[in-house]
Amino acid sequence: MGHSREDSRKETQEPLTPALFHVLLALADGEKHGYAILKEVALRTDGKVRLSAGTLYGIIKRLNEEGWIAESSNRPAAGLDDERRRYYRLTEDGRRVAVIEARRLEELLGMARSKKLFRKAEVA
Repeated sequence: MGHSREDSRKETQEPLTPALFHVLLALADGEKHGYAILKEVALRTDGKVRLSAGTLYGIIKRLNEEGWIAESSNRPAAGLDDERRRYYRLTEDGRRVAVIEARRLEELLGMARSKKLFRKAEVA
């Protein structure tokens, strides 16, 4: 039997950059437009990750080309939205990639803990 796309991706997926992962994570709970993604990433990371508009739209282009996100056709009511905004959603492939990355990070954190890298006061 052959390998599925998910199996081959799981075996070969390179680690994502923090910026790519944060954009996927921002879309994990629903569709957002670019500015909302920027705001969520900055808020969720307490300003440690700040994406410029140019960086974000480069990431969006790449994620779209990879098939990990897609432009959404769903729109808020006309009076509640700027018609120029584009909304993006996570695809099933994008969710799988984000989960693989989250598990990779979780595994690394487990290794650090098993080596007693953190002092008790440093661990939340």
